[in-house]
Formats: sequence, C-alpha cells, structure tokens
Amino acid sequence: MTPPATSAVRVTRAEYCVIACAEAWRDNGEVLASPMGLIPSVGARLARRTFSPDLLLTDGEAMLVGLDERPEGWLPYRRHLAMVTGGRRHVMMGASQIDRFGNQNISCIGAWERPARQLLGVRGAPVNTLNNPVSYWVPRHSTRVFVPRVDMISGVGYDSAAAAGPSATRYHRIPRVVSNLGVFDFATPDHSMRLASLHPGVTPDEVREATGFELAVADGPAYTREPTPEELRLIREVIDPDGLREREVRP
Repeated sequence: MTPPATSAVRVTRAEYCVIACAEAWRDNGEVLASPMGLIPSVGARLARRTFSPDLLLTDGEAMLVGLDERPEGWLPYRRHLAMVTGGRRHVMMGASQIDRFGNQNISCIGAWERPARQLLGVRGAPVNTLNNPVSYWVPRHSTRVFVPRVDMISGVGYDSAAAAGPSATRYHRIPRVVSNLGVFDFATPDHSMRLASLHPGVTPDEVREATGFELAVADGPAYTREPTPEELRLIREVIDPDGLREREVRP
C-alpha cells in the first residue's frame, strides 16, 4: 500500500470524507440522490457539480432543485414513491449500528422487548434497502457502531435479503459504507464487509481496533483519493463555505 502523494494544500479528514461520499454516486446516471446528513449532502452536491451531472437533487420535501437550490421540478409524493420502488434512487443513510453483512439499526439498542435505548425507529429503512441502492455514512467509527450483529434490523443487509428471496434482492444493493476512518464495501464472495480504502493518516490497525468483527481487506487497500483543486474549491467556497463539515469530522 503506497502512501498518497503529498498535496501542496492540506486536505482535512472531513474533506476526504466528502470525496468518499461523493464517489458513491459516480456513474449512477439520472437517479434521485437522497443524502441524509451534512457530509453526504455536501458529497452529493459535489458529485452533481462534477462527475455525475445527471443526478437529481431534492429539497427533501416536494421539489427537485438545481445547483443554486432553486426549484427545477415538482416531485409529488406519488412520483417519489415510483422512483423509490423502481431502483432509481440512491440513499445515503446513517447507522447507529451496522454489522458485517450490512444490516443497519436505527431503532433501538438492546433487546427489542426492553431496549436500553430507544432511537429513531426503523423509519423508511426497510423499504429503502429493498427497493433502491443504499449507502451509509458513519461519522464516528467505533466498535459500538460496527458490531457483529445489530440489535434490530432496520436496513436490510445482504444475508437478510438473501434469506427473504428474490423479491428482496431485485433492487437490493449496498454500494459503500463511509466512515471517518475509511471506505468499505461488500465485494466479497459472501457479501461480508471489506475495507476498500483508508483515509490518509489512518492505519489498517486503527480500523481493525475500531471494528467489532473481522473485516475482509482488499488486496493492498488503497487510500481515499485526493480531491482535485477544483473539487476542493467547490467544497470550500461554493458548497460549504462556512466549514460545517469540520464540525462533523474533526481533524
């Protein structure tokens, strides 16, 4: 594994995370990008402005919006549902827990009958994961989040989808998991999680120690790519000029 070339401009960990999130939408074509969270939102907007110009962005309510945030189309709920159920949407959700096969939990910690902590509830996670690609964003990678088995399945992982049969696997896909330490995918024979790339400054041992299960590792895992000068300008001057990304992922 070769360390990344040293850039003349210092790139922060948060900006590497933005790049990693943006790459989730590369080559997606004309699909609805649904980022949940600050850094995924910056990533989706960066992707739209650069290598994925056909992405559709939404205001989160009823309108498709352009790069200047002005409405460019109406997205009524019935149309939104049609996109969701046909695989033409790529969501990036958060995860309170995620396991080695990509099952995600945002509902509760502990036994469902008497949880130690009540969270959001399953929300739209089951429908999202069965009907369109879903990636995940985890700002603080730890063994509390990356667990051997989630306490409750909200988002459906590869093993659970396979057990449910063809109706569950038709559109099911988890392109990537991005954390503050690296990028992970499921490109293994059994669809278990694999370390795909490290953010510069992170070691494989750091990732292993922060993960509650054994990770597959890509042959010579790469480093998350450097942003281009234009991407860095867009992140810093156009999309997130107030630097809110640095509050979510601190150096």
